[in-house]
Amino acid sequence: DLILHESGRCGIIGEKGARGMKQESFSDMEYACRKKKTKREEFLEIMDEIIPWDEWVSLIVPHYPTGKRGRPPIGIETMLRMYLLQCWFSLSDEGVEDAIYDSYAMRKFMGINFFEQDVPDATTLLHFRHLLEEKGIGKLFFDAINRCLEKAGRMMRGGSIVDATLISAPSSTKNAEKKRDPEMHSAKKGNQWHFGMKCHTGVDAGSGFVHTVEVTAANVHDITVAEKLLREDDEVVYGDSAYLGLEKREEIKNNPQFSAIEYRINRRPSRLPKVSDNAIDWERYIENRKSAVRCKVEHPYRIVKNIFGFRKAVYRGLRKNLNRLHVLFASANLYMLARAGGSLRPVQGSCAL
Repeated sequence: DLILHESGRCGIIGEKGARGMKQESFSDMEYACRKKKTKREEFLEIMDEIIPWDEWVSLIVPHYPTGKRGRPPIGIETMLRMYLLQCWFSLSDEGVEDAIYDSYAMRKFMGINFFEQDVPDATTLLHFRHLLEEKGIGKLFFDAINRCLEKAGRMMRGGSIVDATLISAPSSTKNAEKKRDPEMHSAKKGNQWHFGMKCHTGVDAGSGFVHTVEVTAANVHDITVAEKLLREDDEVVYGDSAYLGLEKREEIKNNPQFSAIEYRINRRPSRLPKVSDNAIDWERYIENRKSAVRCKVEHPYRIVKNIFGFRKAVYRGLRKNLNRLHVLFASANLYMLARAGGSLRPVQGSCAL
């Protein structure tokens, strides 16, 4: 059926989906006849299906303008979808606005019909992003998803994997202040120096989902942040050789729960004893078993760095980048869940954030 808008243009009434009645345009009908979907469109369909939109929107409502004064604000879900596109595809405020106009997959994910509305401009997205950063909404998203994963029986308890990765930051001094970001620092890895920050994560040893995220300057050693990555009910912790001696640190020994944890830390290969060709190398076999569990920590890093493109710090300061990392790791947990064929539906009852 055709419907006529006040502007004189006509559109077509589409199917009623999970999020209400949406109007199908002529371009939607044309694209529906394609023989193949792009990887971008498939990814956005997965994320659109798995994200608990109502719950995420409810976390923003207490901080969002009510519209009683001034111009009525744009819908929270529309702005949230635009912000997520910016995070997932590593785009600037202006870049994501142009990309939505240019990409059918992004416009479909936004749920925008150009017969009725335009894409929110870059300035509106800037204000929305600052609101999320100031109120720490990214951390709320991350914690809410983890609570749902636990209630649905997807995230296990009893063991964690700790690790850290370097994220570069612009080292140029060609800016208004004529200096680098004061919260970033330089660190040497191997024979190469890196300027930026370090992302520390605690990953559930059973499921591979990230349960804790912290950021520091790049020169902060991994072992000094390990205490913040542990859960009180952990019984075993895995880590690479950077965490050797973790159980001897004062903050661990003075904590009754953490001191009782079994720390299965990989030893440095150069420190392993040599054995003859005819003997079974049990030492290296044990290290191999540790690494087989510890490798789960690399999967979220791959999604955040390779799929979402967060290889460099996008903002100045640690707080803004931490907010974005919380959003990205929450999205990474949902993406891994969807790829495994799971859902956030609890075993019994519903999940309330």
